[in-house]
Amino acid sequence: MTAAELQRLLRERYPVENERHEWKGWRGLKHNVSGAKGEDLLCYVSALANMDGGCVLIGVEDGSLAPVGLADPADYTPETLPYRLLGRCANLPSLGLHVEVLRADDTGAAVWVLHVPRHAPRRPVHAHDMAWQRDHDKLVPLREDRLAAILAEALAGEDWSAVVVEAASLTDLDPAALSLARAQYAAKHARSKWAAEVPGWSDSVFLDRARLTLQGGITRAALLLLGRTGSVPLLAPNPAEITWKLPAERAVQHFGPPFLLSTTALMRQIRNPIIKLVPESQLIPVQLPRYETRLVLEALHNCIAHQDYSRAERIVVEEWPARLCLINAGGFVDGQPEDYFQGLRTPSRYRNACLATAMDEIGMIDKAGFGISDMVRIQRERYLPLPDYVGSTAARTVFNVLGQSLSLDYSRLLMQQSDIDLATVLLLDHLQKGHDLTAEQRRQLRLRGLIEGRGARTTISAGVATATDRETEYVDASGLDTAHFRALVLKLLALGPQPRAKINRLLLDKLPATVVGDTRRRAYVKALLQELTRRGEIQNVGGATKAARWALVQR
Repeated sequence: MTAAELQRLLRERYPVENERHEWKGWRGLKHNVSGAKGEDLLCYVSALANMDGGCVLIGVEDGSLAPVGLADPADYTPETLPYRLLGRCANLPSLGLHVEVLRADDTGAAVWVLHVPRHAPRRPVHAHDMAWQRDHDKLVPLREDRLAAILAEALAGEDWSAVVVEAASLTDLDPAALSLARAQYAAKHARSKWAAEVPGWSDSVFLDRARLTLQGGITRAALLLLGRTGSVPLLAPNPAEITWKLPAERAVQHFGPPFLLSTTALMRQIRNPIIKLVPESQLIPVQLPRYETRLVLEALHNCIAHQDYSRAERIVVEEWPARLCLINAGGFVDGQPEDYFQGLRTPSRYRNACLATAMDEIGMIDKAGFGISDMVRIQRERYLPLPDYVGSTAARTVFNVLGQSLSLDYSRLLMQQSDIDLATVLLLDHLQKGHDLTAEQRRQLRLRGLIEGRGARTTISAGVATATDRETEYVDASGLDTAHFRALVLKLLALGPQPRAKINRLLLDKLPATVVGDTRRRAYVKALLQELTRRGEIQNVGGATKAARWALVQR
């Protein structure tokens, strides 16, 4: 392949530099494999392995991924590099550790792609006698919460939910939940040759076939899904509880087993009024419930399936104005949530394999990896912001779903262009939520005429506004010209030196509506002050950061 084709391939495979993909423009390896602590390949391997594994691209231009090539590998070869890393990175697994060489035929540039496997359970990977992780664009020592999460991981074959509770019996199961489980199991397997036999099965046979019991023994999974309210002490010290919370009104309600029934009861507790979205091309608004029941139940069931029950914590559902936040203990188990948005990845492992299998058998979850993509699709079809996992850490998973439009531009674009690809929808969703996009992601949106501006000043493109007959609203949303904001700052400073807080108060509520989120609006103000400083019109006459005081340059 040519260098241009190789560059496109790398962009497709590794579009973002993050905790899974590292881009390195190293032309040689002599001082880069084992060199400065926190900057060499050993430390990057440790950081990748201590998350979910990933790849280090060696011989590419940072940012563009143009193949510059690894010119001087010193005494390393693609075959020997993995073995030498194993000797210097304690606890690094060997399975999956290998180098893939990609070469541009026209330039001869060779790019080495080092594939790094995930750490083994409870064994953080060390380099230079310490474990590392990525923090934005730099490496830092492994943080306590991530270390605790690694040390608490289940070993192969361990499954909290599969443990048989010796003191439990069939009398500890709720009859209504058992009846519903039977019905949903029969519906799921309606096309099986033995489907007609299901109604005649005894409870013991059904529970074994549905993977809720093991050779007649009641598992913790069975008590969670079908147990009577009084069976909770059998799961001690785990609270076996889902807490619904309405912080604005200090309202709280707790829901226990059987979770097969209580998740529906919790859904009824959530306020779900009809909302309206008005497309540009019609007078009649689109009316829909704030939250789609299927989406909320799927999210709740995911929390139950993936909760780290060994931590003895509750599942929490927080209901904020026009937003739901579902929190379960334990980080995301297999990969990253975004890997499942398009339904192309299948989970290779579960934290609670017995529980997940039973929930799949009785129709509560899908084990093929389509659950998250279904929730994304539902929100997209409702023209609302996509669900996300912002706030998740190694110790907990946070699922957020919005019940209102953040940007009319976004919602109306989905109404007008129903065939827009999901990857583009994801980028636009990030933008409307005020998240930063990479230079490459911004470039892709600009090429399609969807955005304009730079940095914090990125706005909806005039082309999109024209396509949706919204030229006037586009001008209003784009806000006043930057020159106007410069003039406002200069007018304020003419009264004397001012701290950043006063400048923020002057500008933040006047910025364009398309500069979404407090972080991006403050970044806009910062960029404006930097621009005025470069123009020689203002200067800092105070100290650094909070002590700064901005004043006009006296001419």
